[in-house]
Amino acid sequence: MTTDNAHQAARDVVLARLRGALGDDPTVPTVPRTYRREGAYAAGSPELVDLLVDRLEDYRATVARTGADDREIGVAVAEALAAQGVRDAIAAPGVPADWLHGIPEHRLDDGSATPRQLDRTGAVVTGSAVAVAETGTIVLDGGPLCGRRAITLVPDTHVVVVRVADVVQTVPEALGRLDPTRPLTFVSGPSATSDIELSRVEGVHGPRTLVVVLAG
Repeated sequence: MTTDNAHQAARDVVLARLRGALGDDPTVPTVPRTYRREGAYAAGSPELVDLLVDRLEDYRATVARTGADDREIGVAVAEALAAQGVRDAIAAPGVPADWLHGIPEHRLDDGSATPRQLDRTGAVVTGSAVAVAETGTIVLDGGPLCGRRAITLVPDTHVVVVRVADVVQTVPEALGRLDPTRPLTFVSGPSATSDIELSRVEGVHGPRTLVVVLAG
């Protein structure tokens, strides 16, 4: 039997088993979805913001609070990078210019930077799509404000701006705000692993330092 014929035979066996399991009625059964879809607080409420800050700090992220104005955000971003000793940054292409005005060396990502070049870049600055207070998770959707995934995984420091209005309580609420066809990245604190002898190591699969600028 050729390889193609073997694959076809295996496929037929699997499909036959599925038909047998479904019986005479091939209708897909309805899965009950009784989990909580809405939180007790409205998006952006002070309770949610405080909860998000608590979760982020528990994950060892640095949180800075600022106003909603882009110039204020820019000051907070520049101060955060200065505190890390970082002078250069790449930014998602849709990041407002005012967010970057205090960074000595910065550029917008045009998609040409290679992983090696990104590795030599001090930090990345992006916005975010939504944040989940209960899990301390920030979601990036690959859009102009969040940028391509490579720029948020390779530089050692990630400064991400989260608008207070985009803070929701639960994961289902966040999913309802997202486009499932986009390349979604869920960020819960700096990259870390404890795979080897339960010793925490940061910066293995992404940025070692996560700075969250809460705006609003």
